[in-house]
Amino acid sequence: MNKKFLTTASIILLASSSLLAQSKSSNTLPQLGKNSIKEVVAAMTLEEKVKLVVGMGMKIPGASTGGAVGQTQDKVPGAAGTTFSIPRLGIPSIVVADGPAGLRIQPKRDNDTKTYYCTAFPVGTMLASTWDTALVRKVGMAIGNEVKEYGVDVLLAPALNIHRNPLGGRNFEYYSEDPLIAGYITKSIVNGIQSNGVGTSIKHFAANNQETNRMLVNTVASERALRELYLTGFEIAIKQSQPWTVMSSYNYINGVYTSESNDLLTKILRKEWGYKGMVMTDWFGGKDAVAQMKAGNDLLMPGIPPQIAAIEEAVKNGSLAESVLNTNVARILNLVLHSSTFKQYKFSNQPDLKLHAAVARAAAVEGIVLLKNEGHTLPLVSAKKVAAFGNTSYNFIAGGTGSGDVNKAYTVSLVEGLNNTGYILDAELKPIYEHYIADEKAKQPKPKFFFELVPPVPEMPADKGLIEKKAIESDVAIITIGRISGEFQDRKLENDFNISATEMELIKNVSAAFHAKGKKLIVLVNTGGVIETASWRDYADAIVIAWQGGQESGNALADVLSGKVNPSGKLATSFPVAYSDVPSAKNFPGKQTSNDVEMLIGGLQKGSKSEVVYEEGIYVGYRYYSTFNVKPAYEFGYGLSYTNFTYSNLKLSSNTFTDKITASVTITNSGKTAGKEVVELYISAPSNKLDKPTEELKGFAKTRLLQPNESQTITFTIDARSLASYDTKAAAWVAEAGKYTAKVGKSSMLIQQTGSFNVPKDITVQQLTNLLVPQVSINELKH
Repeated sequence: MNKKFLTTASIILLASSSLLAQSKSSNTLPQLGKNSIKEVVAAMTLEEKVKLVVGMGMKIPGASTGGAVGQTQDKVPGAAGTTFSIPRLGIPSIVVADGPAGLRIQPKRDNDTKTYYCTAFPVGTMLASTWDTALVRKVGMAIGNEVKEYGVDVLLAPALNIHRNPLGGRNFEYYSEDPLIAGYITKSIVNGIQSNGVGTSIKHFAANNQETNRMLVNTVASERALRELYLTGFEIAIKQSQPWTVMSSYNYINGVYTSESNDLLTKILRKEWGYKGMVMTDWFGGKDAVAQMKAGNDLLMPGIPPQIAAIEEAVKNGSLAESVLNTNVARILNLVLHSSTFKQYKFSNQPDLKLHAAVARAAAVEGIVLLKNEGHTLPLVSAKKVAAFGNTSYNFIAGGTGSGDVNKAYTVSLVEGLNNTGYILDAELKPIYEHYIADEKAKQPKPKFFFELVPPVPEMPADKGLIEKKAIESDVAIITIGRISGEFQDRKLENDFNISATEMELIKNVSAAFHAKGKKLIVLVNTGGVIETASWRDYADAIVIAWQGGQESGNALADVLSGKVNPSGKLATSFPVAYSDVPSAKNFPGKQTSNDVEMLIGGLQKGSKSEVVYEEGIYVGYRYYSTFNVKPAYEFGYGLSYTNFTYSNLKLSSNTFTDKITASVTITNSGKTAGKEVVELYISAPSNKLDKPTEELKGFAKTRLLQPNESQTITFTIDARSLASYDTKAAAWVAEAGKYTAKVGKSSMLIQQTGSFNVPKDITVQQLTNLLVPQVSINELKH
């Protein structure tokens, strides 16, 4: 036989054997879901591990991200980012997308005639104003369904930072000045979203309370202020709902980036609170990728090539132990394992938007707050002809801007909502306002960046002759004052927190003209945050905080104004008389500490380092106003109803505290209209050893719809942690011995029932260690 033929045959045989061996080897590779995560990690190359902990980049119209780790996947256009896939080990790429007032994706797609709109739900501040955790859970369920049906795995929401200052640009996304409300509202929406089999990423962890220089600001705060205010809401949410992921914030805390803080991400989050999920950065957050890995920040988003190079080099030179990287990888794999993508869910791209709009409307109705109602101005029973003034009556603001915005199909304005409910809207005012708004918008420059906040159209100057004419022709006047804010910048004092001269003139002129004819003025405030009201409230007969209620805002407002639904919302954030009354007004948003300009990750933003010192300590919001006897315009927990509620029969289960005490109180609808009441429990604690606020919210509940003369008994459980304050010297939560007073009421200032009990001796509720220690002394406010 020919030797050449033998050689060729041998080569073919050897090649076939090699391919067979490779195929067999491939079949025996560990697969995610079939083998343990530990086995899958062991089978990964170093390159694969590093790419898994760094996201796949991000497409940002109008901006450079400094390159991407590979083409960002387009499974869900408009999503915020994706993770790296490793097909040989059965690891798919998963998708994360913005929230929190609904899912943020692109409504229009290339070469596709369909639309992919999402429901715009009420903003966070409004959801908190419902004080209704069951309702908020339903909102979460609806949002989660859209997340799932549009093919997204994790929603980058909810956000629960504290309303430290009313000028905070993203306060609309956040819930409250109080961590108890923030924590329990978060728990409810997380449980609702995750009931769909998709994940959440609670954010921004932690002390991310401003937008000014947000990526370079050093938050200087005491351990006690951090523990009691800025971390407690996160702790409640972690323990009560176990969100799939947590997003670290942009800022430093006491000199260390949060995404590089082992104290925050490992010692507190994981060891103290028992968190089992994954941590990701905010987009382009932090600076040192290796430090982030060591701190326990598992996933760097959206991901850029230098991060891959830095982590890989650190492992090779021994400055980053591969075991640390393996831990980060394992947490990401656990997330992937639970995702809809991994489970190969066949998403429909057709969530029930009609049903979800009804949920959004119901939530908006419950969050509307009635601040003033002189002479039974509301509900509008006999008045049918409405003169609607103010730009925002016709151009209603559904929510804030930036990543917290939602691409919705529509927004129902106030005038549309009233028209839908059967009211007759003045026909002459509508085209005047619409033409003015269109002309002013045409003059505005187009945004250079897709998250850029476009200033609202200035209020149309009031024409006194027109106003006086409408006072003759109409039954009632409504003025809507609108505000909008968003990412990258905080709100301004003038023409934002304070109303503009044009708005004041409008209010005065409409008030005078309609009152001269014996008619009423209603002022609606369409805002995501607090505004000043004291200078103009006396001109209005009724004031309604409409918040930003999502796409069904106008219909929800009409439900309340007409009396179809009795308002039951209450303020989860205080309205001060003046900005100067705010305890953080003197140091917000801090000061620049360096002249050196820094280019940040991704090339998106540059600036100089700054610092903000939380000198007010624990005295934020009502804790300050109540303790220092500073009367707000409208206090925390305040909100009126079309009916009256009486509180009676407060009972404490014991006069002496051991493990816990229950407090029960009976709420009776003593008016003539069915309604719901928010019931608030505050506790005053002895302050012999630690400086303490006069009172702190320790429980809340919302009654069912009570008919006239119907009663409901509400019961609160008070445990040792509810009584405890954080003692920095002892590094422990301690309930001090002495007399405690339980106060149940309609607001922080309208206490209806009180009862007292004693704690016989100091109780150390939880022994911890000193963490996040400030590197400088803080001249904190003391009572």
